[in-house]
Amino acid sequence: MAKNNGIPCRLVLEDGTIVRGRSFGKTALSSSCGEVVFNTAMCGYQEALTDPSYAGQILIMTAPMIGNYGVCGADLESKQAQVAGFVVREASRTDSNYRSEGELADWLANNNVLAMDGVDTRALVRHIRQFGALRGVMSTDPACTDEDLLSKAKTSNVMTGQDLASQASAETPSNWTENLGEWNIHKTSKSSGQLRVVALDCGAKSSIYKNLVSAGCEVVSMPNDASPAEIRAQNPDGLFVSNGPGDPEAVNTTIETLKVMAKELPTFGICLGHQMLAIALGATTWKLKFGHRGANQPVRAVETNKVEITSQNHGFCVDEASLKAVGCVVTHRHLNDDTVAGFRHEKLPIMGVQFHPEASPGPHDSAHLFRQFAQMMRTSQKPV
Repeated sequence: MAKNNGIPCRLVLEDGTIVRGRSFGKTALSSSCGEVVFNTAMCGYQEALTDPSYAGQILIMTAPMIGNYGVCGADLESKQAQVAGFVVREASRTDSNYRSEGELADWLANNNVLAMDGVDTRALVRHIRQFGALRGVMSTDPACTDEDLLSKAKTSNVMTGQDLASQASAETPSNWTENLGEWNIHKTSKSSGQLRVVALDCGAKSSIYKNLVSAGCEVVSMPNDASPAEIRAQNPDGLFVSNGPGDPEAVNTTIETLKVMAKELPTFGICLGHQMLAIALGATTWKLKFGHRGANQPVRAVETNKVEITSQNHGFCVDEASLKAVGCVVTHRHLNDDTVAGFRHEKLPIMGVQFHPEASPGPHDSAHLFRQFAQMMRTSQKPV
């Protein structure tokens, strides 16, 4: 049976909304602040919990039961849980899956994550959709009054202006060799030769690197504050800019590096990387009302008119007019609200997408973009 310690837990939003439930996972009395957001995926809770892009956020899953297939080390997207809190309708009482290595509640406790169930997540998500992503405080501490928690929520950090990517980044360079293994969906020819890619880690999901390796790339992961000189020293064929948390316009060091290196190397950005790449080229970004988070987000590829179902996790978006003004064209559009979901530069080998082509979880409709990046690097290679 999954452990539910039965301690009353509250989520207080900055607008005064109070949601009550039961805690599971972390057992010590505590409180946690964060921007409250929701994910509409029907599965993949462990990948979401370990996605560094959720740093500083309290995550709501809209699927009615979470934890039914347990947890598995192979599904981790980083070394630990990244969320500030976790809210579900019902935590499964048991795990049932041949890959399960344990129960979600135990894993959350070991990762020091405050979680709560018994919540009407449908009503809570409808509230966020109406009023936008709100700051909130979760607490199991009875010594904190509702008024205390409301005050904490109102005075907690807003997401706009926060450079969380620098906190989520790797501290030292490392070589990534792990691929997708038996799940490899990239058909690459060994005769094509391996491409060397420097990946600026702003809080990257491990599945992204696995896809790059499987697409024929030798990946060198570097901190997001790596200088142009440090990148050049790796003698790369291309530059990759990862996903990550926080406001893209606040990650000044990475943006300054991209202003230089994107003009020298074929460059591909995903999610936060897509946004920072656009900013480095002279475009601007803006904050969405409640973001796009889930594994069922429809995107249309403008140049082929093909619709792809994508995995997404972001709260900011690139401004279309500013993007076109700096010599870029929109390559993908989000079909739910017509926002920019991808772009490429008209003259330089630069491209970015707002969604996650590695999925994890989600469909693999967009996995071809890793191969497209590899082809862009091969086309741009200078004769020896």
